Amino acid sequence: MEIADGWKEYRILGTSAGMKLEDWNGVILLRPDPQVIWKGEDLSLRAGINAVYRRSEKGGGSWEIRSPFPESWTVHYGELAFKVKPMGFKHTGLFPEQAVNWERCGRLIAAARRSGREVKVLNLFAYTGGASVACAKAGASVTHVDAAKGMVERAGENARLSGVDGVRYIVDDCMKFVAREKRRGNRYDAVIMDPPSYGRGPGGEMWKIERDLFGFVTECASLLSPDPLFFLLNSYTTGLQPAVLKNILTLALGGFAGVTEAYEVGIATEEGIPLPCGASGMFTGERYVAR
Repeated sequence: MEIADGWKEYRILGTSAGMKLEDWNGVILLRPDPQVIWKGEDLSLRAGINAVYRRSEKGGGSWEIRSPFPESWTVHYGELAFKVKPMGFKHTGLFPEQAVNWERCGRLIAAARRSGREVKVLNLFAYTGGASVACAKAGASVTHVDAAKGMVERAGENARLSGVDGVRYIVDDCMKFVAREKRRGNRYDAVIMDPPSYGRGPGGEMWKIERDLFGFVTECASLLSPDPLFFLLNSYTTGLQPAVLKNILTLALGGFAGVTEAYEVGIATEEGIPLPCGASGMFTGERYVAR
C-alpha cells in the first residue's frame, strides 16, 4: 500500500462503524466510508464536529450541520491548493489519498522536463483536477476531460488557486473525446484515468466499468506517443483488486517497453492504522523507470 502521509492540512482523526472523522484544515467532517467495517467509539459523540453526512434509507443522503463553517475553503498540499466544499453523496471535491499519485506523476514529468522533453498529459474522468493541477505544476501541458461541467469549473478554480496554467478543459464524454482524438491523430505522453463504477455522459452515454474498462484503456493506449512516460489507472470500485488493474495495463500496453505495477492507496490515521482508499495501476516507460 502507498500511503499519502505528506498532508499538513488534512487528517483522519478516527474510524469506526462505517464512518471516518476528518479534519479538513480546521473543519471537522464525519463521513461514511465503506472500508471501515470495524467498530470502536461512537465518533458522532466527539466534540467540535462541524457536519455529519447521514445516509438515507431511500438512497443518497444529506449533511447535518452542527456548527457553522465556510461554504467552501482551501486545503493545501505543498505548493498545490484545492477548494473544498461538502457536496451531495458525501463528497468534498477532493480525494486526499491521490496525493501519492500526484507525487509519482510529478517526479516523472520533472525527470522528462530535465531531459528537455515537453510532456502532454491526458486526464480522463478528471473530476476537480487534483492530478491535472499536480501535473501542470510539474511542467506538463494537460488536457482535462470530464462530463460534469460543474466539476470542470471547480478544476479551473483549483488551477488558479495553485497558480498554474497550461491546462485545457473539455466538458465531454470521455469515450467520445478519445475517439475524436484518435481520428485527429493526436498523441499524448501520459494518460491518467479515474473511471467511475457506473456513469452517464452528457448525451446519456452509459459507462459500466466491468464491461467497458479494458476496451477503453486499449483505445487510450493508441493515443500514446511512441516513447510514453506513464499511464495511471485508478479505481474505487469495490472488489476490483490492484492485480486486475495491472493485468489490464499489461495487456493493453503490451506494445510499449516499460514496467507496470499496482498497489493499494491509503491514508494514515491518528489511530496508527492505514485506511485503504482504492487501488492504482501504473505503467512507466522504460526510459523513466526508477526516476
